[in-house]
Amino acid sequence: TAAAKAEYEKLYAAGRIDPSYLLPYTVLLLREGGEENYLKVKEILKKVDKVPGLPADRKQQVHLNYACAQYKLGNVSEAINLLEASHKKTPCGSTYGALGFLYVEAGDAEKGLAYNQEALEYDDEDPVVQDNMGQLYYRVIGDKEKALGYFQKAHELKPGQIDTLYFLSRYDLEKGDKKAAVEKLETALEGRFSPLNYVTPELIRQEIEKIKASGL
Repeated sequence: TAAAKAEYEKLYAAGRIDPSYLLPYTVLLLREGGEENYLKVKEILKKVDKVPGLPADRKQQVHLNYACAQYKLGNVSEAINLLEASHKKTPCGSTYGALGFLYVEAGDAEKGLAYNQEALEYDDEDPVVQDNMGQLYYRVIGDKEKALGYFQKAHELKPGQIDTLYFLSRYDLEKGDKKAAVEKLETALEGRFSPLNYVTPELIRQEIEKIKASGL
């Protein structure tokens, strides 16, 4: 990844504006994180968006990555507006997943419920959408019982899904099963984190330490 990033940086510094390397480059920057990287992602994608004849799927990826950068910079409403416009043009699984999550982050129960329901109708086998619905009920609506079914379904579809494991560990703790909670959190820590994860590796490590310190 470091080698790929170095190569992408050379191409970009040379002024080569080619979506085939710039889009993966922005993904690396988003995963690495940090304000400087997020601002760079926005700068790069503004250039990619102007490339003549950019295919629709790449245009969607541009909008999705740009929205991620906006979200990480704290501009949630701008990220939502961008993805809403993208969704109107062409609905797709990745937009359903990202926008559904951002409605939860914005604390918008009404839009979140309507949109994530639509997303489930589009693909009820999508673990991200199932998790989004779980997070909406858990974090925004405050109905943990209803949330649990969605988290269980998401876990069934994708056992290693990071946020799902984190929220399921909350239920384990409520039942007093610290061992099960730690197992889920340790599995989550092995996952590949994205800018649209609710939890960070640091938060999970702290949680594991806190539980272990309290005695298993």
